[in-house]
Amino acid sequence: MAFFESMLTLLLVAIVFLQFSRRFRIPYPTMLSLAGVIVAAVPWAPEIAIDPDLALALLVAPVLFDAAYDLPPRTLRRNWMPLLSLAAIAVVLTAAAVAVVGVTMAGLPIAAAVALGAIVAPPDAAAATAMLDRFALPRQTYVVLKGESLLNDAVALLIFSAAVTAAASPTFFTGALAELALAVPGGLILGYLLGRLYMVVGLKLAGTLGGTLLEFVATFGTWIIAERLHLSAILAIVVYAMVIARYMPERQTARHRIHSYSVWEAAVFLLNVLAFLLMGLQARQIVLDLDPGRLNFAITFAAAVFATVIAVRLAWVLFYNRAINFLAARGRAKQAAPTFATSLLAGWCGMRGLVTLATALALPIDFPDRDIILLSALAVVLGTLIVQGLTLGSLIRFLNFEPDTSLDRDLARARVALIDAALAELAGGEDESTRILRDVYTSERKIAADGKHPREVSKLDKQRLNVIVAKRAKLAAMRRAGEIDDDVFHMLEQELDWAELGALPPGRDEIVES
Repeated sequence: MAFFESMLTLLLVAIVFLQFSRRFRIPYPTMLSLAGVIVAAVPWAPEIAIDPDLALALLVAPVLFDAAYDLPPRTLRRNWMPLLSLAAIAVVLTAAAVAVVGVTMAGLPIAAAVALGAIVAPPDAAAATAMLDRFALPRQTYVVLKGESLLNDAVALLIFSAAVTAAASPTFFTGALAELALAVPGGLILGYLLGRLYMVVGLKLAGTLGGTLLEFVATFGTWIIAERLHLSAILAIVVYAMVIARYMPERQTARHRIHSYSVWEAAVFLLNVLAFLLMGLQARQIVLDLDPGRLNFAITFAAAVFATVIAVRLAWVLFYNRAINFLAARGRAKQAAPTFATSLLAGWCGMRGLVTLATALALPIDFPDRDIILLSALAVVLGTLIVQGLTLGSLIRFLNFEPDTSLDRDLARARVALIDAALAELAGGEDESTRILRDVYTSERKIAADGKHPREVSKLDKQRLNVIVAKRAKLAAMRRAGEIDDDVFHMLEQELDWAELGALPPGRDEIVES
């Protein structure tokens, strides 16, 4: 009951803080981190622990699924060089640098130091995109920064799993390493097979509440099955999500997609809240249990880890920028060289979040120097979210990027193609309804060809919205007067909701915190 009360308290604090997030353009994970610290600091905060295996399955599996679902293989192929640089090399370098700091400064065992490095290495895309969505950035930069999340999470989690196994097994390099070599291809195959199986079962349940529940059962089930078979649960989830994202949306109804996306956004958001609460509560207990001398050392060490994390990513990204520009000047680069401004932005977009918290919580209770590792992880999350999160907007304004209209052009071209398909379908029909629709689409085609969204400037859609407002007022009045029962009211209310979604301008129907 104490945990439930603390969870409600954090949700309430988070809701209040999120109002400041939207008003002052602050990434919502930054506000969640502050809310978690506040709740953990109250005198009556309970002592709560979570099973390490549960922490990974509960907190990481949905986030990996969400990230993999939004990153198609085409994007990986097209941007393989910058993604490899950020997701693989930067993560490995960060983990190695933090491990060196852990060994030399804190005397951590090598496996524990590598685990700490893997915990704090992967940046959180949600924290970055929550801010980047509000600015007109170069499209390529935005795609790479959002796409790196999946790969850096996967790389960091693989390093983390190997480090934890090595800490627990003295024979790691003889037995466990061979097992890991089999776990990687096995995880890839399992993820593909379960993805294809889900498509068979999921299509039969699409559009039902059971189908929505199956999405969660299948995601967590994929992770658990992989764990039971000693395969890579991380890669299994990634491939499983990519298979579904590639084939499933084309076979789902609009209602199912809208419902599914909104449920997943809420679930991932709630997991962020839960992770910050659990981490804050565990850090509170560690601080209370440590003697003053060790606590002072832990704070100093955490500050060193925080500085290392920021410096390594920034240094590597700027080095990569100079190297690619050097190759481009000699005609050896196969992709366009990034500008110094875009590299500086990418280097500063290193906020840590849910994956760092979840992997820290997943450390076994008897793991060497677990208390110092947890405090360091929390310090990196809080530090990056506050220092980088609060300054990212100012940096973007200072860099003053040139407007990138490529996305708008592609959207306009695709909209015109869709409207042409609609007009072709209506060609030849001479009944009244067909002529009306043809006139509407002809008008919308002219608007779309000018690069605008038809619903942004269409007088017809504005009139539809005004009519819907009048219908809602009349429906509410009929309900208050007792002319209709609540069942009729809710059915008509839902019809008006769908009609309003169809007439809203783009962006007006999105969840704000997403």
